[in-house]
Amino acid sequence: MMRTFFLAATGTSYGLLAAAGVFTVLAAVGLVPRFAGKTHTAGQVLLYEEMVIFGTITGCLLSVFARYCQFGAWWQAHFPRAADLLHGIGGAAQAVFGLFAGMFVGCLALAIAEMLDSIPILTRRISFRHGLGLAVLSMAAGKLLGSLFYFWTELHRTV
Repeated sequence: MMRTFFLAATGTSYGLLAAAGVFTVLAAVGLVPRFAGKTHTAGQVLLYEEMVIFGTITGCLLSVFARYCQFGAWWQAHFPRAADLLHGIGGAAQAVFGLFAGMFVGCLALAIAEMLDSIPILTRRISFRHGLGLAVLSMAAGKLLGSLFYFWTELHRTV
C-alpha cells in the first residue's frame, strides 16, 4: 500500500513538474502573446493560454493512459461503416497535424533562440559575473543525477 502511494505521489509530482516546465517555457519565450500580436487577436490571449494548458494536460493524459485512450478502436467497434469511410481521411489529418506541429516547433525554437540573447544582458544587469559556469554545471549535474535515479529505480516501468 505504501509503495503504491509513493509511486502515485512521485508520478503526480513528476507530471506536475513536466507540465510546469512546458508552461514555463511557453510563458518565458512569450510565444502566445507573439502569435496573438501577429494575428491581431490580442483580445483572445487568455483563450489562447487556456487552450495551451488544455492541450498540454490532454497530451499528458493521452500519453500516460494510452491503453485507455484508443479512440480509433472504440470508433471502429461502434461505427464500422463510418470508420471505413473516415480511414482515408487519416492520412490527410496526419499531414495537417504534422504541418501545424512543425510550425509550432519552429516558432518555439526561434523564440528560445531569441531568449538566449537576453542571458548575457541579464547577467550583466544583476552583476552575476563569477560562478556562472558553476551554476550551469550544477544544473547539468542535477539533471544527470535525476535521470540516473529515474532509470536506476525503474520509475519508468509500469507497476
